[in-house]
Amino acid sequence: MIKLRDIDKYVDKRFQRTFILKGIDLDIEEGEFVTIMGPSGAGKTTLLNILGFLDDPSEGEYHFYDDPVHDLSEKQKSEYHKSHIGFVFQAYHLIDEMTVYENIEMPLLYRKVKSKQRKSLVADMLDRFNIVAKKDLFPPQLSGGQQQVVGVARAIIGSPKLILADEPTGNLHSEQSEQIMELFQKLNQDDGVTIIQVTHSEKMASYGNRIINLKDGAIIEENPYELT
Repeated sequence: MIKLRDIDKYVDKRFQRTFILKGIDLDIEEGEFVTIMGPSGAGKTTLLNILGFLDDPSEGEYHFYDDPVHDLSEKQKSEYHKSHIGFVFQAYHLIDEMTVYENIEMPLLYRKVKSKQRKSLVADMLDRFNIVAKKDLFPPQLSGGQQQVVGVARAIIGSPKLILADEPTGNLHSEQSEQIMELFQKLNQDDGVTIIQVTHSEKMASYGNRIINLKDGAIIEENPYELT
């Protein structure tokens, strides 16, 4: 599904080049649940943004379903992002002025899904995540865990092939964190959604089946170990 070859990301300032990612080689199969771990500044979020078409590498090749992302136009990358990828953020990134219903519906509007189908899909999401009673509330009226549930519902409403989650439980207490990770695990195991998460928590990493360790912009495990 994903193949990265010799990916570099760097910033040039005057006569100095600073590497954020260096020589990344990575293969991820469809249906995997992968965790990216490493200290602050290791390049985890940058790698996730490259995988999600939100950032471009400085050098190297990225193939997504055998398509060369490094050769696609910005418009093509935007279409891929909208049709294949769901993002879940630590800070939720919900729109405060929109209701829960409207936040969940938003990706379908971008994809020009017809009104009747949108209503049906949003109703399914509200029911699936037990938030029907919250549909007319605004994000500031929800707890952190409830906001993240809405964020997950928004991420998956378009049936993405890939979910990218950047510290999805970083602002949640342990019970809420476990609820979100169990949701991800269910999506992965029951629906076959490929998930790549960034986390500092070994406990949250244990919900997946593979860990990739980053340090100073490089993968430090040649053969990422399998979680038991």
